[in-house]
Amino acid sequence: MTWFGVSVLGLFAGVVSGLFGVGGAVVIIPGLVLIAKLQQHTAHGTSLAALLLPVGLLGVLQYAKRGQVNWGYAAVIAAGLLIGAYFGARYAASIPDLTLRRMFGGLLLLTSVKLLLF
Repeated sequence: MTWFGVSVLGLFAGVVSGLFGVGGAVVIIPGLVLIAKLQQHTAHGTSLAALLLPVGLLGVLQYAKRGQVNWGYAAVIAAGLLIGAYFGARYAASIPDLTLRRMFGGLLLLTSVKLLLF
């Protein structure tokens, strides 16, 4: 059941990524914790590994075909992601699992409230 659930999770996260332009981690990380029972840190690392190629390459091709990519902004964001992901992952190692889970949940909650109300 776990492999099937993770497969469905990947498909759903792909649709969410393409539809909303998100990396999919907002779906993948909670799914890996709830469905596959992974520790929070392992869910984060697994999500990053899974998203590395498919979302970045195939998703952007569809938007680029329609001229809906600002390549300059994308390059600047990519540089920030490169540096930020390295330091964020290093910092995450020092945070207890439950605290990291709550921080991630808080980020999702804050984002949801902001999008819904403002």
